[in-house]
Amino acid sequence: MKMDVAMLVQNPADAREFAAAAEAEGFSGVYTFEGRNDPLLSLAIASQHTRTLELMTGVVVAFGRSPLTLAHTAYDVHLMSQGRLILGLGTQVKAHIERRYSMPWSKPAARMREFVQALRAIWQSWQSGDPLAFEGQFYRHTLMMPTFSPGPNPFGTPKVFLAGVGPAMVRVAGEVGDGHIVHPFHTARYLREHSLPALEQGFAASGRKRDQFEISCQIIVATGFTDDEIRQATEAARRQIGFYASTPTYLPVLESMDRVDIHAPLLEMSRRGQWEAMGTLVDDDLLHAVAAVGTPAEIAERILESRGALVDRLSPVAYGRDMRIFTSVNREINRLV
Repeated sequence: MKMDVAMLVQNPADAREFAAAAEAEGFSGVYTFEGRNDPLLSLAIASQHTRTLELMTGVVVAFGRSPLTLAHTAYDVHLMSQGRLILGLGTQVKAHIERRYSMPWSKPAARMREFVQALRAIWQSWQSGDPLAFEGQFYRHTLMMPTFSPGPNPFGTPKVFLAGVGPAMVRVAGEVGDGHIVHPFHTARYLREHSLPALEQGFAASGRKRDQFEISCQIIVATGFTDDEIRQATEAARRQIGFYASTPTYLPVLESMDRVDIHAPLLEMSRRGQWEAMGTLVDDDLLHAVAAVGTPAEIAERILESRGALVDRLSPVAYGRDMRIFTSVNREINRLV
């Protein structure tokens, strides 16, 4: 079982110390988010101060970029890190793509499939020197001159992982991705009964097997070293679950639990900006179905019991920046596996 840790830094330059510490503590990888900073810039810096740590975006918003611009940046980071980049892609939602990124939105599953195919076509052109000739419904890349081609990358091309919640997007991950990133808002039941069957459909479409693929599972954890720390972390987890449950994109998870009733009031609270109060609607049943709560030793047991046999990588998501928390969870999981 591989253990990854979120690299939450305010300044990309801080990735140097964080990544070096994560490698020293025995983590398999670090992952970054599309938030206040570009997720690949921190990984580029981390690549120069680590030797074995895998560097993952969890995620880059694909639809906010052109396949060509992302192909260049990812190719460079893969070269800088000597082959350690895992490019995790996600769609974001329509409002953000159209209003924040000013980019087109349509048919997200089909568009994501084609985005990955375009990425691979561009990389193949650079690796082989063959003409670039990709023409799809959403993307068209038919011009590549030697001046703009970086040429073959001695470390090959990055692995591409796709995030998703609904079955259509998860099928695409199984069809064209090298891995799937399980969203933090999920349950073990949803993973078993919905995500894994959708992945199998994707494998069948591409003629691949499960052992040729990695599943990276992000899971919300509420933990600490004192009762008060665990209490505060639990309230933060409730608020985050409430936020996710208010988002229409994540309705399939609520449907699988027969908890759709909570969505409408949470959505209304989000429209009113009542972010801090949203956690009050997340009861213990929903909390414990989604999150692992307790001491580091307790949550390690709960994570492995519920997800250990289903996934290849674990990425605890804690709403704080205390590296000691992640380190303790990592040590407890390593003790148990």
